[in-house]
Amino acid sequence: MSNPFVNIFVLNWNGRNLTIDCLKSLEGINYSASKVYVIDNGSTDDSVSAIRIEFPNIEIIELDQNLGYAGGNNAGFKKVPQSEYSIFLNNDTTVDPDFVLPLIQPLEQNLNVKQTAPKIYYADNPNTIWFAGGNVNLHLGLINHRGIRKKDHGQFDQMKEIDYATGCCFCMRSFDFESLGMFDESFPMYGEDVDLSLRIRKNGGKIQYVPESKVWHKVSASLGGGYSISKWRKKFVGKMKLIGKFINPFMRPFAIIMATIVGVAEWVLTIIFMLIRKN
Repeated sequence: MSNPFVNIFVLNWNGRNLTIDCLKSLEGINYSASKVYVIDNGSTDDSVSAIRIEFPNIEIIELDQNLGYAGGNNAGFKKVPQSEYSIFLNNDTTVDPDFVLPLIQPLEQNLNVKQTAPKIYYADNPNTIWFAGGNVNLHLGLINHRGIRKKDHGQFDQMKEIDYATGCCFCMRSFDFESLGMFDESFPMYGEDVDLSLRIRKNGGKIQYVPESKVWHKVSASLGGGYSISKWRKKFVGKMKLIGKFINPFMRPFAIIMATIVGVAEWVLTIIFMLIRKN
């Protein structure tokens, strides 16, 4: 029996070297029923020409302007023939050669599973976990990664239902992604992945963490590393949009207060970490 076909979308915006590294890792995947597409979000750093020279067989979807994470991925998805499955992958990642099949298997085995996510490590600390599942409690203003910054000793090696899949890498049936309305393009880079997962769960679907699939992430390389004020601001705005979209109006003031308290704490920690990095 042949494997189902999967499109792998890699979004690029002025990330020529990151994207080339990502594509080099994708060249080695052990899943032949796949096609890699680069979606270029109106880059101005000669990304397109450099990628074409390095990877002449990879199709590049050129967009006229930067549509952001949500808009760029939506536009690229709509421009190509629909495959049975779609994987959305950040360009600042590298992948394990066997990362594809484990993401597809839970979707093949259970129609209620609508989205799968891999175990993701820090690229500069390859045995330290960045994502082993996502937790969401909007009433308390909390959105966080399970296992973040912990050394991997196998403690997160069990498949598990999770609250959300990070936009860094996830897999869905292409039909489900389209029928749910794809990404909400009103989000400012952060929050659209949580929004998509919450819509899946609202419609009765499940999201599965799959530790057999492994990815390494050069965290926030385009925003100044793992800690930056720009990243904090975008995440805070995204969280407020999520609260406005999913929290009952009567509970919304409490959720906004809690999210603000959590946001200020995260901002203080961001400043502290940035100072530590400088010293």
